[in-house]
Amino acid sequence: MPSGDYFIPVGIGGFFAILGIILIVLGKGEERAYYDSLASHTDAREFLEHWPERPRVGAIKIGGWIALAVGLLMVVMGGAFWLWG
Repeated sequence: MPSGDYFIPVGIGGFFAILGIILIVLGKGEERAYYDSLASHTDAREFLEHWPERPRVGAIKIGGWIALAVGLLMVVMGGAFWLWG
């Protein structure tokens, strides 16, 4: 790989890693706000049992974990290009 080309996957990986961390934090905040609002209801069965499952609440968190994994893999790939390229 030509000199400096390893910066591209490292930069993209860093972007995805930062985006993943931001999405995880936002997802946890959304989940906390959702279940806190359920706790104020008189029927707290959904709050206690987390049933029925709400995929919307955890979707941002799951997307954050995926983005973080992709970002870390790209950073490792860029580091490998730098070391052995």
